[in-house]
Amino acid sequence: MSSRKLTLDLHPIYNQGDRIDAALREAMDEAERRKAKELEIITGKGSGALKKRVLRFLDSKAVRDRYHRIDKDANNHGRIFVHFRWRRGQ
Repeated sequence: MSSRKLTLDLHPIYNQGDRIDAALREAMDEAERRKAKELEIITGKGSGALKKRVLRFLDSKAVRDRYHRIDKDANNHGRIFVHFRWRRGQ
């Protein structure tokens, strides 16, 4: 795992709500610790419910301030990219 790009695969816990939120919080914390440029979140294609849950999590006020922007992969609907922008001395 590169220190500049992190990946979180939610397939193993797709139906375990509390673990999903904990995994997302932990991944965001790890991205901040490592000053990662990007966090790739793999939700899988499925019904889209997990992707919607992840997007709601990312859109919450407490989380939204932690990243620069998000992108949905146009070629693979089961991935979300969270981009970070770090300033010197941060």
